[in-house]
Amino acid sequence: MQQLQLFQALRSLGFVFWLSLPLIGLVFWLGSNFVGDQILSRSNLTKKYLLADTQSARQIMKRIVAIKVEILPQKGISRVNVKTNNSVLTTIVFEFPITDISKLEAALSQELGLPRDRVKELIVESNDK
Repeated sequence: MQQLQLFQALRSLGFVFWLSLPLIGLVFWLGSNFVGDQILSRSNLTKKYLLADTQSARQIMKRIVAIKVEILPQKGISRVNVKTNNSVLTTIVFEFPITDISKLEAALSQELGLPRDRVKELIVESNDK
């Protein structure tokens, strides 16, 4: 009978609730460890690829306003600034290891996806030697 009175006294003080909290915490801790181990040991075989929208890049290239070419023969390079009327991409900077203007026009034509005669029309030369 004394055990029953002791249990009722502990129950009235709330010890049954407080003594069960560590047990509940232990169950959650072990469960989260198990779930974490399962997630971390899973192999990551999903392959995700980023596909660039080349069509929109080509559309940007078709809105070219001017091409400024700086040929630096002492360094053996040419710096090219391409100005567009696109609100997102206003200037594109290229650097080519070419100093011959005809080869540079061909490289720009290929890079920008424009005909070579259109590139010739847009080029503004500034030779800083």
